[in-house]
Amino acid sequence: MSEVDELLARNDSLIWIDIPECDEEAVRLLTDVLRCHPLAVRDCAVRNRVPRVRIYPEHHLLILHGPERGPSGHVHYLELDQIIGDRYVVTVHGPLNPAVNPEVARRETDAVRRRLESGRLRPDSPYELSYAIVSTLAQRLESFIEEITRDVWHLEQRVTGGHMGNPEEFLEELFQARHGLLAVRTMGALGAEVYGRIVALGKRIPESDLPMITDVVDQLTRIKGLADGEREYLQGVIEFYRVRAETKMTIAAERLAVIAVVTLPITALSSIYGMNIIVNQNTHVPQLLVVLSVMAIMSALLLTWAKRRGWW
Repeated sequence: MSEVDELLARNDSLIWIDIPECDEEAVRLLTDVLRCHPLAVRDCAVRNRVPRVRIYPEHHLLILHGPERGPSGHVHYLELDQIIGDRYVVTVHGPLNPAVNPEVARRETDAVRRRLESGRLRPDSPYELSYAIVSTLAQRLESFIEEITRDVWHLEQRVTGGHMGNPEEFLEELFQARHGLLAVRTMGALGAEVYGRIVALGKRIPESDLPMITDVVDQLTRIKGLADGEREYLQGVIEFYRVRAETKMTIAAERLAVIAVVTLPITALSSIYGMNIIVNQNTHVPQLLVVLSVMAIMSALLLTWAKRRGWW
């Protein structure tokens, strides 16, 4: 905290503070050293389920989310908070689900840090640094769509090839893929709304930084479009699977109906015959042959009728 205070006293520095977890020390840093708004500090300490932007006199608070795949198709929302001031950027991660590796949450900021250390990135303003971080997050969103699209293609091949395996498990895989696309679509759409709000407040942003903010809106809007396109494609696969399954069920029902039509009259005849005719000690072969012939004729007539009706 003392080092941050010394850097703030200089006029030739751009400060980036990356906080892996907003603990008590981080709260003191945000409150006592950076003089952040109490509501901004509170939002950094708690979990925010919806991206948002908060405009304060001395700084802005931006809340975005990134995706991470979990078991059974679950998508973890990795929160990334940014506090952007005149000469500093603070990034805060979490709170995180205990099942998520903390290194995963710092994936985008670590990538930007490596670019800074190698000299490939030299930001001149806080918004330029924020632009680099959010652009890396947008690339992660696009990679996430690529991962799910690979699964969608495999599912589509199984549907068209007829090798779906267990229907319940296969349907579960389809809906897991759709849930992933819906999650990343939501992250992109809400993130674009957040940065669109900043563009609407253009007077608060340096004119030289506005093109970068506009580009972030375009990137996140593109993520939304990509997710929508893949989701429509997956929905087509789901509809094809449903039609195929319903067609099989319809054919099975028709065949069962034919069997019922053929066997029901025969069963009725045999029941009446068995209940109302006294059976002797010996089988009457001529009488038995007559009854069997009547049953055969009835079956043939019913099958012919079902064939003419197009039932089989």
